[in-house]
Amino acid sequence: MIRKVTPDDIKAITEIYNGYILDSTATFETEILTEDEMKKRVEDISLDFPYYVDVENNGEIAGYCYAHLWKVRSAYRFTLETTVYLSPKYFRRGIGRLLMEKLISECRERGYHALIACITAGNEASYILHERLGFHRVSDFQEVGMKFGRRLGVSDYELIL
Repeated sequence: MIRKVTPDDIKAITEIYNGYILDSTATFETEILTEDEMKKRVEDISLDFPYYVDVENNGEIAGYCYAHLWKVRSAYRFTLETTVYLSPKYFRRGIGRLLMEKLISECRERGYHALIACITAGNEASYILHERLGFHRVSDFQEVGMKFGRRLGVSDYELIL
């Protein structure tokens, strides 16, 4: 079941995201977050923008997604950046797609015009997900991040709503 995020979801969201910080290049963050830090982030984003979690039948949070301003200048106010993370236990079950479809629909209903997804180079699963959702690759940056001793690039994908 996909629903709006609540304060009760913070612990699970923090655990999912910290897994990516420690074991993945999907995020360029390198220091794990406390639940208080994550709570502040979730509150700041969900106050004005869509933020969803997927809750499985066992009550476990399988993943989450949200959108936030892509850039802060007023001219960009109709463009959002999207984010989606899943617990590794729930990979390849279609949950990421369902979360993103809900997010895209909500962004469209709210009158946003474009969505941007910034994906670390080599993240094939994310490339495929976004392409299946209608996003198109619009830019590639080489060696703009450093994590685990590797210089990493990113690709931006865009969806015009």
